[in-house]
Amino acid sequence: MAGNKGNKSYLPQKNCATCGKPFTWRKKWEKSWAEVKYCSDRCRNSNKGNAGQQGK
Repeated sequence: MAGNKGNKSYLPQKNCATCGKPFTWRKKWEKSWAEVKYCSDRCRNSNKGNAGQQGK
């Protein structure tokens, strides 16, 4: 693994359930990678419904 330092191409990828953009594995998702669906908090929050979000 020392030979891959700085090389992110070997990390697994998924597509965001909201925007469809590809995103790669992050260390903070190490234990919950199977449950990760969204690339960011913005996509995660926008997928929960737009109650109270009018006017943006």
